[in-house]
Amino acid sequence: MTIMTPPPLDQQEDDEMLVPHSDLVVEGPQPMEVAQVEPAATVENQPVEEPPSMKFTWTIENFSRLNAKKHYSDIFIVGGYKWRVLIFPKGNNVDHLSMYLDVADSATLPYGWSRYAQFSLAIVNQIHNKYSIRKDTQHQFNARESDWGFTSFMPLSDLYDPSRGYLVNDTVVVDAEVAVRKIMDYWAYDSKKETGYVGLKNQGATCYMNSLLQTLYHIPYFRKDARKGVLFIDFPPVLQLQLKRFEYDFMRDTMVKINDRYEFPLQLDLDRENGKYLSPDADRSVRNLYTLHSVLVHSGGVHGGHYYAFIRPTLSDQWFKFDDERVTKEDMKRALEEQYGGEEELPQTNPGFNNTPFKFTKYSNAYMLVYIRESDKDKIICNVDEKDIAEHLRIRLKKEQEEKEDRRRYKAQAHLFTMIRVARDEDLMEQIGRDIYFDLVDHEKVRSFRIQKQTPFNLFKEEVAKEFGIPVQLQRFWIWAKRQNHTYRPNRPLTQQEQAQSVGQLREVTNKAHSVELKLFLEVELGLDLRPIPPPEKTKEDILLFFKLYDPEKEELRYVGRLFVKITGKPIEILSKLNQMAGFAPDEEIELYEEIKSEPTVMCEHIDKKTSFRLSQIEDGDIICFQKCSVESETEFRYPDVPSFLEYVHNRQMVHFRSLDRPKEDDFSLELSKLHTYDDVVERVARHIGLDDPSKIRLTAHNCYSQQPKPQSIRYRSLEHLSDMLAHYNQSSDILYYEVLDIPLPELQGLKTLKVAFHHATKDEVVIHNIRLPKQSTVGDVINELKTKVN
Repeated sequence: MTIMTPPPLDQQEDDEMLVPHSDLVVEGPQPMEVAQVEPAATVENQPVEEPPSMKFTWTIENFSRLNAKKHYSDIFIVGGYKWRVLIFPKGNNVDHLSMYLDVADSATLPYGWSRYAQFSLAIVNQIHNKYSIRKDTQHQFNARESDWGFTSFMPLSDLYDPSRGYLVNDTVVVDAEVAVRKIMDYWAYDSKKETGYVGLKNQGATCYMNSLLQTLYHIPYFRKDARKGVLFIDFPPVLQLQLKRFEYDFMRDTMVKINDRYEFPLQLDLDRENGKYLSPDADRSVRNLYTLHSVLVHSGGVHGGHYYAFIRPTLSDQWFKFDDERVTKEDMKRALEEQYGGEEELPQTNPGFNNTPFKFTKYSNAYMLVYIRESDKDKIICNVDEKDIAEHLRIRLKKEQEEKEDRRRYKAQAHLFTMIRVARDEDLMEQIGRDIYFDLVDHEKVRSFRIQKQTPFNLFKEEVAKEFGIPVQLQRFWIWAKRQNHTYRPNRPLTQQEQAQSVGQLREVTNKAHSVELKLFLEVELGLDLRPIPPPEKTKEDILLFFKLYDPEKEELRYVGRLFVKITGKPIEILSKLNQMAGFAPDEEIELYEEIKSEPTVMCEHIDKKTSFRLSQIEDGDIICFQKCSVESETEFRYPDVPSFLEYVHNRQMVHFRSLDRPKEDDFSLELSKLHTYDDVVERVARHIGLDDPSKIRLTAHNCYSQQPKPQSIRYRSLEHLSDMLAHYNQSSDILYYEVLDIPLPELQGLKTLKVAFHHATKDEVVIHNIRLPKQSTVGDVINELKTKVN
């Protein structure tokens, strides 16, 4: 069996949880980079070291009398290290035998020690050796995880059953095979440095493509137009042989993988036996002797696994394993013999005990072979230069390289620059009511300036003047501040002393969060002719307020402007100005609300118009929302006031509903609230599809990782709110699946559905009947129900 080094690089590569005995459980796409491969002659001829290994047999007598929770074997040495086997005869808090490989002297080893081993543990069947239970894995042992193995190795009931053959004469035999490998920092490993070749990053499920691309890349001659035909009268210079490891099994009605042993030669002579593979018209002067270039491997089963390739780029004696982005040197045995498939027999280390060999199926085997004709070797393994790359690829690669260099330069110089984001009234008007509803602006969507840190702030103001057409003397900048309630508001204007500093100094002085960005609000006052005028002088008694207008009829919230007010003043004193900003009559009755925060819940409180701003705790940067006073005789609105509208905006959720029969297609979308109950949601779905009884709707949540419906549907009223239905671990989905049942869901949940295959005594046809009965029903009830369907 070929054991790959950790961590696993593809899904479904291992189906068993491996844990240390301490019960500690160990639990995106990137752009592909293309680089010219340099010759690997300096590294490919270096030998591959064979790791030291050893098989240890432990005979445990009087096994059933072991009362200690743990039991250790004698110490044995592999690779210069001391090891021992640890078992829990009664299980490690499970009803299974627990067995681990343990570093014997971990308590006395120096700080920071680490060693890596591949190992297998087995309980020997002393009656029939072929039924021995063997499990293998690999682990990097350290002070925190000095033992590793299997908590549920085998059921205790099987172990203690005398007829099973694992416990004979109260004796258990344990086999341990350990191979110590060189510790290699997986993340710091440099494939090019170690092998001279680079790998390709696994972008989710691309390992199959990666191994194929590596094979094609290392056949330089493939860069030409391909020819495909049905009948060959001669053999191609590059021969790809599919070994048909996967086929359809008619008996089992499923696809299966064939792991049978299939040996393949290093050299393949297709002229043998007087050229029996050639047609009569073939050119017999061509010598069809082929040399193996690549072995493409699949590890796993038909439902999941991993692909990688063994390649000889220059047809030298050195093989390389291309496993996604990781490239390692391998010997010929690993590339050929270990990929034949079939069964592997473990060597006997205790010939006096039991001579029955132990075999196990190898699930890693070759599925495709690539051979190159000897006479065409020099033409196929040729030099590749830039002109061999298609022009559109050269342009793309050059562009990607330039972009990569720009990013590198940008990152290298980032410490020399400060990013300044400037928000203006125009940004507030554009965003509020469209992109955002809470706070004032999304700073990611405002104009940004990348300014060198040593630049005086006054020079930056000249840049702003050029960009916005606002003279320097008419600009006033405000610093944004993050409040304790996590809102972000303009806090105060910059002082003359601060504006005399450099951009870098200003960022450090004004930014307590040490952000790399400096966020400013540009205040520009406009005269009656809408031209910029000097900003008014601001005293400690003046505060700057921002105003939003809400229209309950249109359900619309928008920014209408800002005002300076006296902190000792009262809201009633500015009502006429607010009516003017909103386009209302001067004497229109309006209601005022303070927008305080939106997370985790909305807080928006009514403002007493006759109480001073100071007593209402209104300060610089606060937001006041206002609307016309509601009239009881008018039509009722869905959200009659600002608080109810903001609550609606905060909790609204667009949900895309899909039929469970068609999980890839959206059927319809509904705007719901995260606070909607289970009954609210199914009622809205039933109303939309025209169903009278909402209880016949069954919902299924969405798995954000697999992009599929979850295996289990949502039970009737088991989740309180829509937000619970959309939650998936730390993510939130906007998809729900629905199905229409023939009976109400509460009634269905009390029933058990059985599929009964009925074979009539005089007919060959088998009929499948679906029988639905209460869960407390008996087999007799099933038979009686079946009679009604058969008759």
